[in-house]
Amino acid sequence: MGSPSALDPKTQRRGGPWKGKLLMVDEDMEDLQHYSATLSQLGYEVRTFACYDEAADCLGQEVFDLVVVSQGTPNFEGRSVLARAIEKDRRNHVLILTHSVEIPCYLEAMQLGARDYVLKPLPHSKIGELVARHLPSRSGSA
Repeated sequence: MGSPSALDPKTQRRGGPWKGKLLMVDEDMEDLQHYSATLSQLGYEVRTFACYDEAADCLGQEVFDLVVVSQGTPNFEGRSVLARAIEKDRRNHVLILTHSVEIPCYLEAMQLGARDYVLKPLPHSKIGELVARHLPSRSGSA
């Protein structure tokens, strides 16, 4: 019989069930740390990036259940991450978080395949609800 430390990391995470693997990219380190810590506490494995190019490169090497991209300015720097995630698999779920809703960015994100475009800041409970709502089901359907 194995000890609790021998549990499969995909079924047990920080004292709770493993819920999925997320990629999160945000140039705002405070937001990145806040949201990733909250999601980790909720049982998600969160891979964080403060650089959009590094996050896009990672999408070519690893598989994620959900991608969360911050849109910081009207230039929509996270476009490369969104495009790479959808290019890799058009069924990928990508959420865009933003401090201000820019209609051209919103329209571009949705046209590229984003699942949602949400205004920050989000309280702990809302980020968890948002991620849970957008995670593809484990049965393989999106």
